[in-house]
Amino acid sequence: MFFDDYLKTGKVYHIAPVNDLEKILLEGIKYDDKVTYEDKYCDFHCFIDNLKPPHIPSWVERKKAIFATMNYKDNPNFHSHTVVMALKINPEKCWIANENRANEIYEPFILQNIEWLKGAKKYIETKGKELINEYWETSLSFKENLKKRRDLREGYDAEVLILHTIEPKDIEILYVVSDHKVMDFDEWERYFI
Repeated sequence: MFFDDYLKTGKVYHIAPVNDLEKILLEGIKYDDKVTYEDKYCDFHCFIDNLKPPHIPSWVERKKAIFATMNYKDNPNFHSHTVVMALKINPEKCWIANENRANEIYEPFILQNIEWLKGAKKYIETKGKELINEYWETSLSFKENLKKRRDLREGYDAEVLILHTIEPKDIEILYVVSDHKVMDFDEWERYFI
């Protein structure tokens, strides 16, 4: 794993565009405080939420979640112009799910209404719904995951649904990522400041 385990650090990891960093450091992180939320993700989250089975607690809503990861595999490829942060969370208000299942339907979901890509709509209505059913059926509370450790299983890419605001005091900048290199924050400060 790229970072030390949660049991040692008490942190999960979140990536945001560098353009959002000032606001994050001043105001913290909220689920809907990014410009891209409404344009890129809200409908997608609502689709998944609408397929949530009744045994998943009502407070678990993707459309109201901040997304993070328990960890990254060795040598992750971070997107350029982003900042990688460690977040302190309230484990009682977090949920774990297999991000691989949701990611597999993102592009077909977004593209399904383009006339020459009509087949994507059928995929969403069949295979997509099966994948989301699996997404929910293999999800569990953050605390239960710490006992079962699904996040460490092969093929289970654990996303953390953080269902509370992250305060500025609970954010630590780890890396600043450019097109050219990944610098830890201390290195970045020495180089640029």
